[in-house]
Amino acid sequence: MNMYSYVNQVRREAYVEPGGLSDYDQRFWILVGALMIEVQHLTKRYGPFTAVDDVSFRAEKGEILGLLGPNGAGKTTTMRVLTGYMPATEGTATVAGHDVFADPIEAKRKTGYLPETPPLYPDMTVREYLTFVAKLKLPAAVSKAERASRIDGVMEKTHIVDMANRHCSKLSKGYKQRVGIAQALIHDPEVLILDEPTAGLDPKQIIETRDLIRGLAGNHTIVLSTHILPEVSQTCQRVVIINRGRVVAVDTPDNLTRQLRGSATLYVQVDAGSDDASPALSAIDGVRQITEIDRHEQQVGFEVAADAERDIRRDVARLVVDKGWGLLELRPLRLSLEDIFLQLTTDESQTVPAESWTAPVDEAPIEPQGGHDSSDSEAAPHA
Repeated sequence: MNMYSYVNQVRREAYVEPGGLSDYDQRFWILVGALMIEVQHLTKRYGPFTAVDDVSFRAEKGEILGLLGPNGAGKTTTMRVLTGYMPATEGTATVAGHDVFADPIEAKRKTGYLPETPPLYPDMTVREYLTFVAKLKLPAAVSKAERASRIDGVMEKTHIVDMANRHCSKLSKGYKQRVGIAQALIHDPEVLILDEPTAGLDPKQIIETRDLIRGLAGNHTIVLSTHILPEVSQTCQRVVIINRGRVVAVDTPDNLTRQLRGSATLYVQVDAGSDDASPALSAIDGVRQITEIDRHEQQVGFEVAADAERDIRRDVARLVVDKGWGLLELRPLRLSLEDIFLQLTTDESQTVPAESWTAPVDEAPIEPQGGHDSSDSEAAPHA
């Protein structure tokens, strides 16, 4: 097997079977630069309560991976463990080849982290704050001029140059998010971890933040968490759906649609005159089920479910032409991300939400001086 074939085989195995690669294959993946994040059997318990339960997933170089789940699903806890912010009870996590538990300093050097509420110091200007963060994150050998150049570069990239001399406390929510992303980028990390990056933003700010995140892909591997469904469909290439601390699906939205529906479904609207189109459509090879969806005089719409591997569009069009009917509409029906999300996360059993447990005192985060919203528990800059 040649190198190209082997890499693609490993890629397929990594997507389909988390935790299924040998140590050799994992090292090979890292060597060829494809695997940037590896999480295997991650578990986090607080006393008797399990917040994250046997979570496994991978992220490829340059990919935007979304952690999607309802509030309290365990997304933030997973990110805190992945960034080295808190230890796991069981399992392993690597960032750019560095184990976040065995080699935490190197792993953090490769990681930029934006908590749900940006860790800003309200009495500092934007430039003062980024200078402070740069001194923490950049090597001591970096000159003052180079540090200033880095700061100017991230401000341009995140479009906050015009806010350089404004105090962080005076920024809008959207600009605070941008400054938060800037501090995560200051040391040019290979991996960006963004927790709810568009939470609380207005529609214009959401669009701007999404554009910014998409623009960072390729040069950075990005993991973002959200409970907002359009966030995943418009920003992420793959999605990890988490519910009650467990991974319930890992795939692209398109693949999830095919797997959950289990069939190829079309919407067909015809003008069949006085004919009943249903029996003729049902007779097409591969059709499983016909359901009348709507009717207006002689115009009738059907949902036609066929075998997943069979494309019946040509057969439907040929039938309509042969019958002399009018074909008004023919389009594939897909499960929306909302449908997928509800199918995978709806559970009538009542359990404690994964993030409702109060962290023990020894794991409580430290807030920056000056304080901010007391509901945020991830305040300190990630050095």
